[in-house]
Amino acid sequence: MSETTSSVSTTPVRVLAIHAHPDDIEIQCAGTLLRLKQLGCTISMATMTPGDCGSAELSCDEIAAVRRAEAQRAADLIGADYTCVEFRDLSIVHDNDSRRRVTEVIRRTRPDIVLTAPPVDYMSDHEVTSRLVRDACFNASCPNYATLQWDPAPATRKIPHLYYVDAIEGIDWYGRPQPTDFILDITSTFERKLEMLACHASQRDWLRRQHGLDEYLDGCRRWSASRGQAIGVEYGEAFTQHCGHPYPHDNVLLALLSPRDGMVV
Repeated sequence: MSETTSSVSTTPVRVLAIHAHPDDIEIQCAGTLLRLKQLGCTISMATMTPGDCGSAELSCDEIAAVRRAEAQRAADLIGADYTCVEFRDLSIVHDNDSRRRVTEVIRRTRPDIVLTAPPVDYMSDHEVTSRLVRDACFNASCPNYATLQWDPAPATRKIPHLYYVDAIEGIDWYGRPQPTDFILDITSTFERKLEMLACHASQRDWLRRQHGLDEYLDGCRRWSASRGQAIGVEYGEAFTQHCGHPYPHDNVLLALLSPRDGMVV
């Protein structure tokens, strides 16, 4: 895909998956990233934080180092590059400095497709990430919008296609199901998706201690199976496209992975 068109072409497509914490991408869209990689797409993965609050035993700096390394190992499994934007857990805020930092990520990766957190989810870090990424996709193509970063990248030539992944458990603040636009079949890549998620061993330990959950991989399997069942396949991942003015409206993600694999729900 070139930077001046919104249609699918033979030029390699650049995809950026950016979410709040290490492991969020793996849970919500790694199966789709693997399928896109198989098509020859260039994949970039980014987390807003290094997961610095994800331990009761290690200091912030110590657990951050562990979780950055886990995120890098997961990215390596897919042949993707990995970036941490270096916000801090439970402290991602929507302000001008944050918008500039995330806009710089968009300009440096220059994606055709962006996958990010949903606007409504169970915690603020996810929701603020969604808003910041949405704004950054818009801001990146404005030449006079300065990111004020060291050695800033040039403005992009277009707004990328923007998609939101599922909220955790697919529900809103009140436990009600959230609608999605389509589901993609990830049956062929699901086991590799689990391998990527398994790289985040420290997060499993944290969830077991903090939330009483010891079903990290099994929970991912159940939710992916639930989404897959909705379209008659073994495993699936759901997405919603941002189609507000002036974001691209053609569903390039579904076109790349074949409309037969997706369904409106």
